Amino acid sequence: MADLLDRAVGGHRPSLARLLSMVERGGDEARAVSAVVHPRSGRAATVGITGAPGAGKSTLTSALCRSLRGDDAEVAVLAVDPSSPFTGGAILGDRIRMGEHVLDEGVFIRSMATRGHLGGLAVAVPDAARVLDTAGYGWVVVETVGVGQVEVDVASATDTTVVVVNPGWGDAVQAAKAGLVEIADVFVVNKADRAGAADAVRDLTAVLSLRGAADWVPPVVETVATTGRGVDRLREVLVEHRAHLLASGELGRRRARRAEEELRAVVAARLAERAEVLCRGDAWDAQLLAVADGSVDPWSAADAVLRAAGPSGQPA
Repeated sequence: MADLLDRAVGGHRPSLARLLSMVERGGDEARAVSAVVHPRSGRAATVGITGAPGAGKSTLTSALCRSLRGDDAEVAVLAVDPSSPFTGGAILGDRIRMGEHVLDEGVFIRSMATRGHLGGLAVAVPDAARVLDTAGYGWVVVETVGVGQVEVDVASATDTTVVVVNPGWGDAVQAAKAGLVEIADVFVVNKADRAGAADAVRDLTAVLSLRGAADWVPPVVETVATTGRGVDRLREVLVEHRAHLLASGELGRRRARRAEEELRAVVAARLAERAEVLCRGDAWDAQLLAVADGSVDPWSAADAVLRAAGPSGQPA
């Protein structure tokens, strides 16, 4: 595993892709990758980009890569695609939209699905980001497919969270209700050449003013990702936020909070693995029949299954 990582650090993309596949699949291989990359990561600036489907996140991410490459930065994109309910694979639509970077050695794009393994994105994405960080990419961008709870959690598991909206997307109260105001470090009004862009900026600015005094007030940046308008300004804001995190010590505090959240997610995943084992075998079958015929309630049956497992947590 260490040799594979060394090859990835040396620029061997097949080795990097293999490490990410191991993380994506989960299991013992993913744990081995995590053990190797965890002590070697932490240098990259990580950015989460989230927003409603159709907001232009992929096009904006592609334009942001182009802008960052103008500063000779190396950029990795982890595009979290929806998993197919049939194959467990990713749709890979983000790779299609970011095709302009396919020949750029300074940009690495990886679409990622949960593959259905226990722990899902909450476990896989942080490890995948650490792999890209360790491989030497100075910027790691995590783009999500939408603004559901899972996507918001994934996007906010980064140093800087960017929330993308469009003109006419709805009033800013909806953003507050969705929890977007709380997680956003930067708001982007994309497709700002459309009618209603000024209204969206005004509404967001008004809601953000209600957050009270803070060292960092999320800027609202207008962009037109298809033409590149405003994208350089977005890059400048990201650099400014990075500098703020470092100067204020907030980066260390955020990463400590994320470490706790990630550890909780891993513990929950390990317990879920144990539950999968417990939910089969003779003790399980007996209690299932008792619940099905009404002679035992589910809570008592669960206690009996756990007692039968004993201290080892394995079925007797």
